[in-house]
Amino acid sequence: MTIRFTKMHGLGNDFVVLDAINQNFVPTPPQARFLADRHFGIGCDQILVVERSATPGVDFRYRIFNADGGEVEQCGNGARCFVRFVHEQGLTDKREIRVETQAGLITLRLEPDGEVTVNMGAPRFLPAEIPFDSDTDAVVQPLDVGGAQIDISVVSMGNPHAVQVVADVDTAAVARLGPLIECHPRFPRRVNAGFMEVVDRHAIRLRVFERGTGETLACGTGACAAVVAGIRRGLLDSPVRVTTRGGDLSIAWNGETGNGGNAVMMTGPASTVFSAEIQLPNNLT
Repeated sequence: MTIRFTKMHGLGNDFVVLDAINQNFVPTPPQARFLADRHFGIGCDQILVVERSATPGVDFRYRIFNADGGEVEQCGNGARCFVRFVHEQGLTDKREIRVETQAGLITLRLEPDGEVTVNMGAPRFLPAEIPFDSDTDAVVQPLDVGGAQIDISVVSMGNPHAVQVVADVDTAAVARLGPLIECHPRFPRRVNAGFMEVVDRHAIRLRVFERGTGETLACGTGACAAVVAGIRRGLLDSPVRVTTRGGDLSIAWNGETGNGGNAVMMTGPASTVFSAEIQLPNNLT
């Protein structure tokens, strides 16, 4: 089977984007793993699938598959690439679109300067909504990892995040602690592990070990989760510049009313690398 694809990235967090409107293809887990493989396939952190939505008033359905083949709920950098893709492919001429994800509806806006603003919805903190095994929704929670205790803030941005504050992201033990946090038994669906260095009240540096992918150059939902955690802990004020290894995002959140309260707004770039076709091996089903 030959499929058409577009390679894109948001601050180095890279994607294979598939138009499932004009071609009848959604990858199976083995096919997703092949496409994401950087040696035998195309290579990416996630595969994004563009479909029409069956919901009135919603423009598209957005599906995300991690490099390990598992389907996940949300991807912030991918969302920015999504809106640029549907414009470049002539699938819409709207500057603002509503998109259905596993985590719910999000609104994406293509700005005049080419950057993309995403309404990521309200963060969630209740352990059952993360999900996280805890009898409290305290802002800071202890977690035993590798024989030591760390303090984390647990946030859902449609997908689960565990954010810890570190003195220096360059020397943080991301490679060692990331996999242990991701697969910690208190997170039944695994978790994205964020390592946040506070620069000042409007700036942080961030690294994220992503669930099912490993460390990426940038993580949009991770940036949102880190800023929300920092504001709740009294360390940050909105808006916040988030510097990742791939570049900068701007995150704004006006605080809580009820469980999560106001929506988190994320603005940043999205880039197209190339479009091509690839032949899938016949033994992948």
